[in-house]
Amino acid sequence: MVSRLAHRGPDGEGSVEVDGSWLGYCRLALVEGGRQPFESETAGLAMVADGEIYNAMELREASGGKTRDSIECAMHLLAAHGPAALAELNGQFALAGAGRDGWFVAARDRFGLKPLYWARRGEQFVFASELGAFDEDWMPLVESFPPGHAWTPEDGLVRFVHATPDATARAASFTAPEAPGDDIPEPILAAVRAQLGEAVDRQMMGDVPIGAFLSGGLDSSIIAALGARWLEARGERLKTFAVGFEGAPDLAAARVVAEHLGTEHFERTYTADEALEILPEVVGALENFDPSLVRSSVPNAIVAELAARHVTVVLSGEGADEIFGGYAHMEALDSPVELQRELVRGIEGGHNNGFQRVDRTTMMHGLQARMPFMDRDMVELGLSIPAGWKLAGNGVPEKRVLREAFRGWLPEEVLWRKKAQFGDGSGAIDVLQDRMMASVPRADFMLERGTVEPPLRTREEAAYHRIFAGHFPGARAEHVVGRFITA
Repeated sequence: MVSRLAHRGPDGEGSVEVDGSWLGYCRLALVEGGRQPFESETAGLAMVADGEIYNAMELREASGGKTRDSIECAMHLLAAHGPAALAELNGQFALAGAGRDGWFVAARDRFGLKPLYWARRGEQFVFASELGAFDEDWMPLVESFPPGHAWTPEDGLVRFVHATPDATARAASFTAPEAPGDDIPEPILAAVRAQLGEAVDRQMMGDVPIGAFLSGGLDSSIIAALGARWLEARGERLKTFAVGFEGAPDLAAARVVAEHLGTEHFERTYTADEALEILPEVVGALENFDPSLVRSSVPNAIVAELAARHVTVVLSGEGADEIFGGYAHMEALDSPVELQRELVRGIEGGHNNGFQRVDRTTMMHGLQARMPFMDRDMVELGLSIPAGWKLAGNGVPEKRVLREAFRGWLPEEVLWRKKAQFGDGSGAIDVLQDRMMASVPRADFMLERGTVEPPLRTREEAAYHRIFAGHFPGARAEHVVGRFITA
């Protein structure tokens, strides 16, 4: 199982057996030291983990720690206070710990930014970071481990934190608009700027080069601007990365932003044949067959491969749409209550949609992605802003709060650029849709659509499902796959 996860940690591996439990780990080296498994001799506890904790410095002062690896602080919290203390962590993680007398815990971060799967056969439990790590005979038993939960043999599955925090107290300081298109109060815009800036600052940690994806869209451009500012203050220059078909709008917009920010910019063009050639590998790495997710994962995998040649960590703009209402289907909503409900649903479901895409397409190249918009405090602030300010349509652009908050930071044509899905703006969508749909005759689709639950929606989705089933024979899609509202 460890060997099947080697792409997630190409810098080494380790394992330990503790009183009936076995822990294994593949290492992506982001700091000096920090080799796993971590072990606490005083507590008789060992732990392996994937991820990064952004408030580790203050937690480490209280709990101790032998290494500079941020996630080690989770072990000391577990040893001192049990799984409930994991709610204090601000970051992305999946972990497993074992100790004396058969004590064991597995846990996943509140948003599910890092993956975790599990399966049970009798009294044997098996956990892994990816579906593909499991032996074939275990595949029908595998389920996605829920975010914000911990499992122990004694207490079973227990939620230690919710994905969407109660932002009621913070919301009381913001007023709702009286009419659509009202001027957004400066305190809201200032709070967004400050909180997102703090999130980026927290995530510029480690001993390895950090770059940023730069699609030329609003979200990645804002993150790149904040990252460039942080590095410039330290006499360094941010590396940015973009890909697309020749003449793709994303490439042109990314060049404009890179020049404006003064980044060291790298780009790559690819062809339709190249996109189709890597498609089976991408679906296998993605561990999903949702059409929207697959289309955007192809350019995401290509840009990750480009970035991995130059950096070990990359910043992503993922999460802005979930917080500020950037998806096309949200523009049809005219009720703040309905929009807020949809934002919460998107954040709670992101672990098997967009967040999954970012994790898998980067880690397939040994690259760690960080998502400042999904910082715990940023999500809390975002949900505390009355949803009325986020309503779009009728001349009001989507994510207006974010656009207004960063006026002057980006070229105007980028600041107000209409959102395009990564697969659209990079040029991948048409070729994938047409070729994959043509590969599944209508008669075959009618026979295959009911083989999964819920049923397959399009011939394109059926084509991706065929590839998925080839990689993961026996896997039950209803237990391991999430899909967007629209195909």
